[in-house]
Amino acid sequence: MIKLPHPIPYQGSKRLLASAILGVVPPKRRFKRLYEPFAGAAAITIAAANRNLANTFVVGDTLTPLIEIWSSILTDPGVLAESYATIWNGQQDSNTKYYSRVREEFNASGGAARLLYLLARCVKNSPRWNRSGAFNQSEDKRRLGMHPLKMRREIEGAHHLLAGKTKAVIGDFEMTMADAGEDDLVYLDPPWQGTSGTRDQRYHQGLERDRLILALDNLNHRGVPWMLSYDGRCGEKNYGEPLPAMLQAHRLELEAGRSSQATLNGVNATTVESLYVSSSLTTTVVARHKPEQVNFLTCLDVAG
Repeated sequence: MIKLPHPIPYQGSKRLLASAILGVVPPKRRFKRLYEPFAGAAAITIAAANRNLANTFVVGDTLTPLIEIWSSILTDPGVLAESYATIWNGQQDSNTKYYSRVREEFNASGGAARLLYLLARCVKNSPRWNRSGAFNQSEDKRRLGMHPLKMRREIEGAHHLLAGKTKAVIGDFEMTMADAGEDDLVYLDPPWQGTSGTRDQRYHQGLERDRLILALDNLNHRGVPWMLSYDGRCGEKNYGEPLPAMLQAHRLELEAGRSSQATLNGVNATTVESLYVSSSLTTTVVARHKPEQVNFLTCLDVAG
């Protein structure tokens, strides 16, 4: 398999699941645009661009510095790589307060390169945010984060794949996909149920379940094909309830491997993620594919 570029280290990224997720798209189907309104590391967009699955791409997020990272990757990759290298190299001759100082500067003033450094250096690449929206994850003391030379290669690789055909949008997910039509594909990876609203949130901003369901219903009425990663289980713990049958979606269970978060808590557990596929994308979802590093466990038809 071709190793695709991934400049944004992000726990929960769909990098290892991308081939399985895109594997449910009917063969030879191509789209006008692919939307990823909860972009994060934009792993699905990167994989889809590599497959030439769509003419153009739209990545969106409400976290402004994150979209600034993507904007820089698309238009000014060299400047972003240099800025990251400057911050990363600063930790070499500094004391243990360096990471905390960068974190404080980011929370006060933002900055794409600062956020990229924090994501690369924080524990398990797992960002956390307090109730005020400030980044509050600690540094991983075992490593220094992605080396600037490797980061430059990842940034330039993503630029090569996406520049000239990708738009980066700061905004709400419904706004980002407002003009999606029947010839497009929307992939949504919103905050999971049960992982938001805690003291240290995994996501910059949460999402009410009812609002998501209404938005998906709206996509159905507009005839827009969509896929959604939303709930699942880790070991014996379930995250969220299945979506209602009225959405007429197919539900797949994907084995995502050993949970990094469970490992942090000293538990050996496997994560299983749900993938919902709209009936406008395909009427038959068969769990027969076994791409590298992931297995389809179950196909659960939840169509009404």
